[in-house]
Amino acid sequence: MGTVGRPRRSSMKTQLVSAIQLEEVEMEQEVNSPYQEVNNPHQEVKEPQTYSVEEAVETIGFGRFHVLLFIIMGSASIAEAMEIMLLAVVSPEIRCEWHLDDWEVALVSTMVFAGFMVCGVLSGYVADRYGRWKVVFGGSLWAAYFSLLTSFSPSYGWFIFLRLMVGCGVAGCSQGFVLKTEFIPASYRSYLLPLASIFWMVGSMLIILLGMTVVPTLGWRWMIRLSVIPSVILLLLFQLIPESARYNVSAGNVQAAVETLQRIARMNRASMPPGRLVEPVVKDRGSWRLLVSPAFRRTSLLLWYSWFVASFSYYGSVLSSSELLEKNLLCVTDADAEHQQKHSHPEDGLCYCIPFGFSDYQTLLISCLGEVALIPLNIFLLNVFGRKWSMVLLELMAALFFMLVNICSTMFGFTILLFLIRSLVSMNFNVVYIYTAEVYPTAVRSLGMGFCTSFSRIGGMIAPFIAQVLMSHSVILALLPFTVTCVLCAVGSFLLPIETKGRALLQSS
Repeated sequence: MGTVGRPRRSSMKTQLVSAIQLEEVEMEQEVNSPYQEVNNPHQEVKEPQTYSVEEAVETIGFGRFHVLLFIIMGSASIAEAMEIMLLAVVSPEIRCEWHLDDWEVALVSTMVFAGFMVCGVLSGYVADRYGRWKVVFGGSLWAAYFSLLTSFSPSYGWFIFLRLMVGCGVAGCSQGFVLKTEFIPASYRSYLLPLASIFWMVGSMLIILLGMTVVPTLGWRWMIRLSVIPSVILLLLFQLIPESARYNVSAGNVQAAVETLQRIARMNRASMPPGRLVEPVVKDRGSWRLLVSPAFRRTSLLLWYSWFVASFSYYGSVLSSSELLEKNLLCVTDADAEHQQKHSHPEDGLCYCIPFGFSDYQTLLISCLGEVALIPLNIFLLNVFGRKWSMVLLELMAALFFMLVNICSTMFGFTILLFLIRSLVSMNFNVVYIYTAEVYPTAVRSLGMGFCTSFSRIGGMIAPFIAQVLMSHSVILALLPFTVTCVLCAVGSFLLPIETKGRALLQSS
């Protein structure tokens, strides 16, 4: 019995030692396996897949969501254009009702742009800190409310104060361009963003048509009340547009960004990129210091002047055409009896009123078509020459055509010239908008746009005094500042250090 038990115990001991050794070998293999995989060139390392917002936007591509986005956010331009172009249509009416001097009429436009300037930076800061959608919706509501109150103005003082408030709301509406840009794939931006000027043209034409049909029968107050209707409809449509996924990621709300991108993918019937969304949280959101940092200082300074000139030349062309038609200051070789009558102040100081006639409204409508007639040329310039050279060419051409207004021509010739000027300054404004939205990172994109729009409103504030006050004394002296500033702006655009054509939107600096 003893001799049999000893071999059996020895065998069990051997098996136990072998099992322990086998377990140690397996544990050692598990520990060393990652290093073996790295050292083995034939074995792939399986890392979790990730993607950025930019990659998701490009993967999902263009589809039904972007069509909806284009229509709704474009409609915001309709409401904005109606509020701005209203000034050109209502100026002759309030001049006559309250017996205003030229500088008082110009002050109305200046007050709107003053509100825009003050609230432009504020709306940009709020949009970078708390979201684009909130600012666009709040600005639209604010502008519609105070525009409606404008129609009940009992005096000139109340009128300019309420228009100041309207300008503040319109500043928030302009952030819709940033929201739209952040959703559009890079290859489509140079096509879709210029097409957005169609909506601005529609808004301009709507307010002119209201002036043509409503002002002669119901008066300018009812024209303003009816012009608020598109803004009210727009507030309801805004519910269909989500917050920017780029903003949500920069704010650390990754889950909301993923849900937004998934919603877009479903609408476009596309697939999301594999993996999970990973982007660093941006801590310096809405910091003005980044705008003047060495990386962006030169760009910001030149852009601020470009925006000043874009607004100065655009609203200068709009208000100049209105003033030239109202006061019949044109050198027209075939003027009819209506356009031979000059606007003047009699010696008794009473305002001598010449309201817009049907032909004047017709000329304004035709000039509005200039906003979109050359869109194919705008798209061509953006895709072939890029953003910088497009601005240079458009600004030089605008400078030339401003001076051609001084040449005596037929009424038809002036209409064509006005049409071309509106086309050029409108295209330049489009390019400046696109370049600004593309050059700044998400962390300060809205703030950068806010600063730029504020500088543009300085141009808008000065333009009425040139186009409506100085124009009464000398047409050539009034048009010269627009020419000179456009030439200088062309030089500034040439010196911009960054070309954004085909470049992905930056998330951070």
